[in-house]
Amino acid sequence: MASKASIAGHPIHPMLVPIPIGLFVFALVADCASRVEGASAAWPEVALYCIGGGIVGALLAAPFGLIDLLSLDDERAKKVGITHMVINLTVVALFIINFILRIQGAADTTPFILTLIGIGLLLVSGWLGGHLVYVLGVAQAGPGERVAVERRRVRTPVSNERRHRDTPIGQH
Repeated sequence: MASKASIAGHPIHPMLVPIPIGLFVFALVADCASRVEGASAAWPEVALYCIGGGIVGALLAAPFGLIDLLSLDDERAKKVGITHMVINLTVVALFIINFILRIQGAADTTPFILTLIGIGLLLVSGWLGGHLVYVLGVAQAGPGERVAVERRRVRTPVSNERRHRDTPIGQH
């Protein structure tokens, strides 16, 4: 079943999720770098900005995932999709708390632990998202939808049509 939230046949949710994933993971990298002796004092600020950007990116991706979830007919896929959504919302909530603690200047290890937990949950959620797509076929074009894509691929490119437009038939 193709995604209801798509651009030119490409689902939007999987286009957007690499943004928060990458930023949250790099926040962990920045946190680890800040713990190295002699590290730059900029690393905690880098982590803060990564978390903030990740939250914004996640909130941008979420509505498109919800549209896809609400359009599911398969009960098994719905169950996995709801679990995926709940875990992702938990991850965003953890990172919002993490962000607030960092803004308030928390000097203990709580923000770092929240980042670790968030990344762990993100791994589980990513696995579930992959299961939805690669095992259950969610947001993939069905057989009827693939025909239209195949037709576009076999069409003669415009450049070839123009190149042979003025050449008499049979003299290509």
